[in-house]
Amino acid sequence: MSCINKKSREENLPHMESSNGQANIDSSILKGNGVFSKTIKKGINLHTIKTTKYKTNLIGIFLTFPIIKEEATKNTLIALMLKRGSKLYKTREEITNKLAEMYGASLDSGIEKTGDNHILKFYLESINEKYLPHKEDLFKQSINLLFDVVFNPNIENNGFNEEFLKQEKNSLEQIINSKIDNKTTYALNRCIEKMYEGKPYGVYKYGYVEDLKDIDGYNLYEQYKKILSTCKIDIFVSGENDNIEDIIVQNEKIAKLNEREPNFIKFGQPSNPNNEKYVEEKMDIQQGKIVLGIDVENKEKDLVYSAQMYNAILGGTANSKLFRNVREKASLAYTISSSYMKLKSNIFIRAGIEIDKYEEALKIIKEQMEEMKQGAFSDDDIENAKRAIITNIKNIKEEQDIEISYYYGQELSDVKTSLEEYIQKIEKISRQDIIEVANCVKINTIYFLRN
Repeated sequence: MSCINKKSREENLPHMESSNGQANIDSSILKGNGVFSKTIKKGINLHTIKTTKYKTNLIGIFLTFPIIKEEATKNTLIALMLKRGSKLYKTREEITNKLAEMYGASLDSGIEKTGDNHILKFYLESINEKYLPHKEDLFKQSINLLFDVVFNPNIENNGFNEEFLKQEKNSLEQIINSKIDNKTTYALNRCIEKMYEGKPYGVYKYGYVEDLKDIDGYNLYEQYKKILSTCKIDIFVSGENDNIEDIIVQNEKIAKLNEREPNFIKFGQPSNPNNEKYVEEKMDIQQGKIVLGIDVENKEKDLVYSAQMYNAILGGTANSKLFRNVREKASLAYTISSSYMKLKSNIFIRAGIEIDKYEEALKIIKEQMEEMKQGAFSDDDIENAKRAIITNIKNIKEEQDIEISYYYGQELSDVKTSLEEYIQKIEKISRQDIIEVANCVKINTIYFLRN
């Protein structure tokens, strides 16, 4: 977790704030095994994952709101600036010292683009109190510190500190400019930009250098206040403290937050209607990069599991059809793989090739897609894909931040599935289900980065 880099639904009843301003909890749901969710206030939810597997407690706060191109740069700067200091801990050094006092706790922040949403993410990890040499309220200290960083920033004269902001603007400029360094990721981002040109998902998640010059401490603080008063707020806690809910609900920062109709996008805009739009970009490179942006045009809810299977067989594993036929058999690619993006119903095929092998590589890629439509894949392919996906599902519980991310993803979709149900759905996928997906896919954009 770094700063810039870890079917059934039940409706929560609306919260009514008590006369003393403290948060009441008036609804709760159980999502999956061991994940308990409660509405603290309308638009603000607490999710607890009670587990004895780890010696640490991990707290995550996710602020979710629609991504808008003109605001993307500000949003990234907010994630950076909040870590620079709060009202109580005014500098990075003071925060670092407090973390050291808390037996080496760690604080992190980041920003992500998920679907058509921008998400500010904040994490604090600290050792579970049962492992301390003597009794301390370390979990409460962790909550207080993280909440102070996120909800109580160090504001001076109605704005963020200008000196700190100047430093973070310089850092962000370097980050944005460095996106070209990793050519594989750069090519993927450019393909997405072309598929979703003029739409939210086409926005670069870190923002744009040209927007930095107009950002100052005052207008950045105005953006922060706008986000905080309207965004969807999710608080996740993974660990085994017994009094998690009481500590969070009684925190004064929570009491000051307003109820809201959470402003986020559940179902985003589809890609632009293209028919194999070709985009070529030239750069001083030795290895060409192909990205095929593919629409999965059938958006039935349960199709996501079949689409995962389709992707795994096509290019999502080390034994996939693309790997075997494009890289191993034809020796046309240094690397080749595919990935499925559920919230956007897209598959992206990525390959690193010799530049003069473009036509031949593209021809075989398309042949493999056509073979999938005809059901030209083996029973072993199906079983290998199931094993690979199920292994990944089981591994979700092996890392606290990954498990939190999984259940947070449930919050952003219309499908809420426990890990056990997830495995069962994958196991039930048939050959015909996969062929159905294969006949729903359509190449939207072909991006080629070459010299």
